[in-house]
Amino acid sequence: MIKSGTRLESQVCDTQVIVIKSTEAVDGLRCGGAPMIPIGGEKNATAVLDPAFSGGNAVGKRYVHDTGAEILVTRSGTGTLDVDTTPLQLKEAKQLPSSD
Repeated sequence: MIKSGTRLESQVCDTQVIVIKSTEAVDGLRCGGAPMIPIGGEKNATAVLDPAFSGGNAVGKRYVHDTGAEILVTRSGTGTLDVDTTPLQLKEAKQLPSSD
């Protein structure tokens, strides 16, 4: 299982991420339709960006999976983050209470 704190990169675009909260779902983490690899790992020369997963992602934003996994994007790219073809959702900021 991929551990929290692990840094990964896409094989098909510039995306780089850090795993904030890990669950078993993170083992199936993909970007642009291709499995993510450890930063500096050997990329598959035949991997190409899947048009169905080319919606992009935003630097500095956290993406979550319904299992509780949380991913922080440290370098944005054109690929969409997904697990088993289910796109990750952008984590919404929590509303702070008013200070009346």
